Amino acid sequence: MVSGLINENPIVYERKERRDVRTDSSNTNELSVDTIDQLEVFDHIRDIKDPEHPYSLEQLKVLTEDSVEVDDSKSHVRVTFTPTVEHCSMATIIGLCVRVKLMRSLPSRYKIDIRVAPGTHATEAAVNKQLNDKERVAAALENPNLVEMVDECLSPSFE
Repeated sequence: MVSGLINENPIVYERKERRDVRTDSSNTNELSVDTIDQLEVFDHIRDIKDPEHPYSLEQLKVLTEDSVEVDDSKSHVRVTFTPTVEHCSMATIIGLCVRVKLMRSLPSRYKIDIRVAPGTHATEAAVNKQLNDKERVAAALENPNLVEMVDECLSPSFE
């Protein structure tokens, strides 16, 4: 991970128990659109690793079930995350990891909106602008060092 930690001693919380995956066999139409809910989105992002610590974003309460909003009828997902410290230099990387994980996991019809929780980061507006600007995200994903860091945060931990 990163040397020179911003938050050397973060509070680590217990993971919530995973819910059972839906197995609705009543709908066998391959062309039907599956609905996606808040818990399904949370299941996709809960295990993303923090860039500075060997803990998941769920364990650090950067992400919670309540931080995910889904409007399936409008194909819109919003994730609001809370950095562990107000001056977190990794906030943009964390948001980029969440965006990339959802881009890889959700159908392309979804608009993904990633936000820092209001009042939880010193440069909240700038971080939000970066995370939701398609051109800035595309440019970030062309940087091999950033892609390597994102892929490391998204890699399974096998716990």
